[in-house]
Amino acid sequence: MARIPPDELSELKTTIDLVALVEQRGVSLAKKGNDLVGCCPFHDDSTPSLVVTPSKNLWHCFGCNAGGDVVQWVMKAQGVSFRHAVELLREGAVTSTPTTTTRTLPPPVTLDVDDTALLGQVSDYYHRCLLREPQALAYLIEKRGLSREAIEHFKLGFSNRTLGLRLPMKNRVDGEAIRARLTTLGVLRETGHEHLRGRVTVPLLDDSGAVVGLYGRLATESRSGAPAHLYLPGPHRGVFNVDGFKDADDVILCESLIDALSFWSAGLRAVTTSYGAEGFTDELLTALSSSTASRVLIAYDRDDAGDNGAANAAERLSAAGFSVARVQFPRGMDANAYALKVQPSARSL
Repeated sequence: MARIPPDELSELKTTIDLVALVEQRGVSLAKKGNDLVGCCPFHDDSTPSLVVTPSKNLWHCFGCNAGGDVVQWVMKAQGVSFRHAVELLREGAVTSTPTTTTRTLPPPVTLDVDDTALLGQVSDYYHRCLLREPQALAYLIEKRGLSREAIEHFKLGFSNRTLGLRLPMKNRVDGEAIRARLTTLGVLRETGHEHLRGRVTVPLLDDSGAVVGLYGRLATESRSGAPAHLYLPGPHRGVFNVDGFKDADDVILCESLIDALSFWSAGLRAVTTSYGAEGFTDELLTALSSSTASRVLIAYDRDDAGDNGAANAAERLSAAGFSVARVQFPRGMDANAYALKVQPSARSL
């Protein structure tokens, strides 16, 4: 689970009025010294045992020994997880009754659209999630050296495991239907977990600009052996940055999306990518052939896999009539590593 930014969490705990949340739950509070007391709603409380301290925005029940801050109150009152409670507080969506089968967070996707539009809604939601996740932004900007302009232009996102919190519950008709569709698309797994969870995401578009795929890259090191690179299940679809190279003479072809984004961030906009060393698709070849380009500069990784993949791509490109050249990074390096090491990247690349 992506960590809630400490500053934001502290602000939620100190600025949201705990007294209002308690009274919203139907508790009548009476003043007792510097505190407020009332009957605890979480157990059979005939004598007031709930104490609220407004100056600290904290609560404690001497009957059931529950207590904490506004987050713990929402978790107890709504019957939700820590992350769900934070999302409810973020959205001002705390209700007076426990969460049962009705979600109170606004859903980011709708049933009344086709699959392509539905995938686009998921991508838009992930983009909004990225903009409020400092750790994921830091991974892209500080660790990978990508520009904010690239993040906005390509609507990069982050799967922070909150999509499911905003869907109708699966025991409701709408909830079952939307979850089934998202599972078919590969956004959700059969377990209900998000397929790209914990990853920054890149939407992959067709020639009309519709989202037809998603790529995910782990934003933190995984101890579980989870793959760093992940796509939605099924054949790779979409071509990266078609509008950026359709009118170019030379096109830079990278091995990965992060490498292509590195070139783009450095001002070299006529760039695209295959999906791995052996991921040069027919759709990509068609898009290149439909452009004005006459030469392709293959900027694959300088390792055995990259060398083999570049040779295979060069053969296909040459057969299609392109002039082909290889961008030679130092052995063992890729475009992103080189851009980070040899600054300024706009000049080195």
